[in-house]
Amino acid sequence: MPYIIVNDCKIFYTVQGHGTPILFIHPPVLTHINFQYQMEELSKYFQVIAFDIRGHGRSTFSKERLTYPLIVEDMKHILDDLDIEKAFVCGYSTGGSIALEFLLSQTDRAAGGIIISGMSEVSDWLLKNKISLGIALAASKAINTLALSIAWTNSITKPLYWNMVREARKGKAKNIEEYYRYSLSYHCTDRLGEIDHPVLLIYGQKDHMFKRYAEFLHDKLPDNQLNWIPNVKHQIPTKAASQLNDLIKQFVYSHEESDTYQMIPDFLLQEAEASPENLQV
Repeated sequence: MPYIIVNDCKIFYTVQGHGTPILFIHPPVLTHINFQYQMEELSKYFQVIAFDIRGHGRSTFSKERLTYPLIVEDMKHILDDLDIEKAFVCGYSTGGSIALEFLLSQTDRAAGGIIISGMSEVSDWLLKNKISLGIALAASKAINTLALSIAWTNSITKPLYWNMVREARKGKAKNIEEYYRYSLSYHCTDRLGEIDHPVLLIYGQKDHMFKRYAEFLHDKLPDNQLNWIPNVKHQIPTKAASQLNDLIKQFVYSHEESDTYQMIPDFLLQEAEASPENLQV
């Protein structure tokens, strides 16, 4: 599994598949494991990249305070390491805020955005209280409690649950607290009009707390499509993986740059390399 070193911090990432790149961003405590079902399915069609944010999972502790701009810089380093010019960025929950920050600050490196149960600000008391609880638990170094609780709400099988717990327990309390704290104060709603990339918004119909955030983004993003997945709450990557993966496939196919070879299965490309006259497009 590859790592990159950025200012003495070792950042873990994993890559599966080939084609148009999609870079996934996880929320606090969770790790790249949260996107297991996306890596397994979408890597059949695209180059799927997932990483552990500093101080989470297999990435080492960050002496530098964890902020969204810092995470965005790390994402850019990952793309550089893979020699990728542009990628779709896909963020889940608070990871969606980081995806928005990437679209705002790294315009030339983004092909588009995918926001899953995400927000451009935290402005309701219930979500503020939930994040404040996360801050308090991280500050008291109760990482095991956080890992068990968050893995439980995001898993659907015992193997996935224990895999999530095992990776989440590796997190560093101070960096997790910093991630939570920054999410509480982050606000880019007034800048959403500056994003000219296509953005896919995906929310669960039963995720009543995030309905307001979906409406913020749908109203203010110049080029977006909003999709509601029925019978699911917040935890879409694991609990509505099939529907999510289908929406991502449709979105990326409709917005990826015109490149014939991106749409051709590997076995046809292999045949074309052996006998170019066999490939007709």
